[in-house]
Amino acid sequence: MRAVVTVVGKDKTGIISKVSTFLAEKDVNILDISQTIMDEYFAMIMMVDLSNSQTELSQLAEECSAMGRKIGMSIHIQHEDIFNAMHSV
Repeated sequence: MRAVVTVVGKDKTGIISKVSTFLAEKDVNILDISQTIMDEYFAMIMMVDLSNSQTELSQLAEECSAMGRKIGMSIHIQHEDIFNAMHSV
């Protein structure tokens, strides 16, 4: 199963490292990643594969939110189909 991870917040050192390490520990594979910095704000979107993860998407979503709070970022994960439905015109 594929999902979309979004990370937004004030830029600081180590965001990509912390998020990618967290996902790797959950056996989540990053398929594609795009990130940018606008003024002092960091924004990243990742397409990930959850096929090898033993963590349910709902649990992973809670853990992503908690990790985001810990590092001062907003982190969300959604099933690819839901993300696409929400962002189609």
